[in-house]
Amino acid sequence: MFIARRQATTQLTQILHLRATFRRAFVMAGSYKFSEIDGDLFSAPKTHSLAHCVGADLAMGAGIAVKFKEVYGKVDELRAQNAGSGEVAVLKDDQRYIYYLVTKPQSWGKPTYDSLQSSLEQMREHMLKNQIDKLAIPRIGCGIDGLEWDKVSALLEHVFGKEQVEIVVYNYVPPQ
Repeated sequence: MFIARRQATTQLTQILHLRATFRRAFVMAGSYKFSEIDGDLFSAPKTHSLAHCVGADLAMGAGIAVKFKEVYGKVDELRAQNAGSGEVAVLKDDQRYIYYLVTKPQSWGKPTYDSLQSSLEQMREHMLKNQIDKLAIPRIGCGIDGLEWDKVSALLEHVFGKEQVEIVVYNYVPPQ
């Protein structure tokens, strides 16, 4: 009896996964929204989860990572997740998530497009599992990390293009 119930639960889970995959591929295709605005990422509405790139050492000593460390802290909680390059570490902040895209082994290193894609894919899966459909990001990987924005934005389209998600890119404009 127990084995039959477990098998039925496994089959139901597989059916629901296939249904979600089908809906993403055919029914909801084209619902991906992408926009860029000038502004401060930390002023994004609380309805939007946030993401940025970090090294696996989670030093966060330069660029926008410094601000994430100041605002959200919890570096020990992030380290306990033991995310390596190509993975994602996650913090919960009230009703939204803060995603730390681990795109390189050390903070002083440089990411690759492959490690960024892998981190984005893991973030996408977490977002889908947690019904997150709004994300605010900087031009990830393009500041100190030196990736090219045209390639990164194409990667975002590739990873999220069939999802029902809104991504807002905040281009920081310093006060004058």
